[in-house]
Amino acid sequence: MKRLAGPSLFVIALCAASAAWAQALPRADPAKVGVSAERLERIGQVFQKEIDAGKLPGAVMMVARDGQLVYSRSLGHQDKDAGKAMEEGTIFRIYSMTKPLVSVAAMILYEEGQLELTDPVSKFLPEFDNLQVSKASLDPFGKVTYSTEPVARKPTVQDLLRHTAGLAYGEITQNAVVKEGYAKAGLYKPSDRDYDSRSMSPEEQVKAIAGVPLVHQPGTRWEYSLASDILGRVVEKAAGMRLSEFLEQRVFQPLKMNDTGFSVAQADLPRLAEPLKIDPATGNPNKLIDVSAVPANDSGGAGAVSTAADYLRFTQMLLNGGELDGARILSPTTIRLMASDHLGERIQPVLSPGELLLGTPGYSFGLGFSVRGQDGIAGVSGSAGEYMWAGYAGTYFWVDPEEDLTAVLMTQAPGPSRPYYRKLFKQLVYQSVVETHAN
Repeated sequence: MKRLAGPSLFVIALCAASAAWAQALPRADPAKVGVSAERLERIGQVFQKEIDAGKLPGAVMMVARDGQLVYSRSLGHQDKDAGKAMEEGTIFRIYSMTKPLVSVAAMILYEEGQLELTDPVSKFLPEFDNLQVSKASLDPFGKVTYSTEPVARKPTVQDLLRHTAGLAYGEITQNAVVKEGYAKAGLYKPSDRDYDSRSMSPEEQVKAIAGVPLVHQPGTRWEYSLASDILGRVVEKAAGMRLSEFLEQRVFQPLKMNDTGFSVAQADLPRLAEPLKIDPATGNPNKLIDVSAVPANDSGGAGAVSTAADYLRFTQMLLNGGELDGARILSPTTIRLMASDHLGERIQPVLSPGELLLGTPGYSFGLGFSVRGQDGIAGVSGSAGEYMWAGYAGTYFWVDPEEDLTAVLMTQAPGPSRPYYRKLFKQLVYQSVVETHAN
């Protein structure tokens, strides 16, 4: 996101950037990579109906197979109230799709020997040395009561990556003590906006999170949480620099992700997508984070912005085994480790990753991604070994190594309809595949 001096320079740069956006990946005739162009058109047709019905403001969708872009569409409005059409270079708040970015950052440090997965978090953040766990029990009258107990073992870097550190989100957890503790600490703002603690300094955030009891004993349950924010703080300590700087140097610049970061420069704010004022499913106002200024802390769990083209380059790097256009970010062995099941049968989820993301079982969790164990079980098309994640404001991606396919959906539509649109996009992409790579 370039900072420019004046309106004329902005127009020139915008035109130049448009050409860059169109080259997210080399384009291919869909038929040459086993995809039907006619069937691909169903994606836009179906989503346009949803936009016309006022259920979505707009969307940018991209699909790549065999390392080549086979589908790219920009539909609806970038800002409906302003009457501004969606463009391929529109910038989106990606919320939890920040998590794979910070997970890759951590694994870069892992490859360099700066950290180990089994390292206790307290090695980098001493505040996590003496944690307590909130334990829920039923009294003789069936009322839930809470007590605290010491941790049986310290949470590790691996726990942060796979959301088994015992942390939670105030917006999600059912533990009343932890929910209240997060609210008092400013980590959860029910009267303001969800998933936003970016006004705290990194030190304040770490102290606040460590000061609230854990919701589970580390390593015993999967619960979606603030773990990626703490992982970002670990990256900063291990790397000796701010998370945004590390990602810029080690991921964004090498992959030419020019519009990805933790805030949007003033010159680029006209490219920022906005949600509908009112969520059509709930009637509630949509409140998204303010990304017009540099935050006090770079939220590894929910703070980044990106474009569809940028994020597609990131997912293609993952699909390629850690490399894109000569830029090696990670080893293929590390990507395989990240995209493997790290829960197994021993660690049970409170709500499974697939149910949280898509409203269907069939998925476990790796190191930063939800991972699919087999072709079946899940109530949506896909392949064993695929991995994915999504964002609170409606963004979504997945990577399918078996079919050599990756896709990105970008929209700004928070609310309960998110799982529906993720599944809809996914099934429409897979029905366009007419030559399978599967054995």
